[in-house]
Amino acid sequence: MELITTYPVKKSDLGFHGNLFGGKLLSILDAAAVAYAMQLCDTPRMVTVSIDKCIFEKPTKEGQLLKIFGRPVAIGTTSVTLYIEARSHNVRTGKQNVVLKTQTKFVYIDEDGNPVPLQDKSVRRLTTMIEKNKTNEESIWFWWYNTTTTV
Repeated sequence: MELITTYPVKKSDLGFHGNLFGGKLLSILDAAAVAYAMQLCDTPRMVTVSIDKCIFEKPTKEGQLLKIFGRPVAIGTTSVTLYIEARSHNVRTGKQNVVLKTQTKFVYIDEDGNPVPLQDKSVRRLTTMIEKNKTNEESIWFWWYNTTTTV
């Protein structure tokens, strides 16, 4: 996974209970994810189509860093789907906690707002990245399986 952005959590970002406000987190996440989609697809004309189910797993506090990570997981003719993970980072201890995981889908649009096919160069890059991630996930599963099972 690639680090997309880091955001310092400030007092003005907090909700009633002293945690990062959920709406602020979603705003940061969407902005970071669309920027990553634009970078991967070589165009500023990417728009958010969907953000999957969001479960807030842990709070983020003032003074912590919010780190957004991502990787492409699927491509369509006009779209790319990204796995996005937000983590709180305690700058004193270096400990990170997953705050939220989701998938977001972005579509490439023309100047009239209509979906258009992704560029071939972008499709090749994304396909390579997705295949590499699948290979890495399979290698991790193989290692885990072989270290946790006995004959």
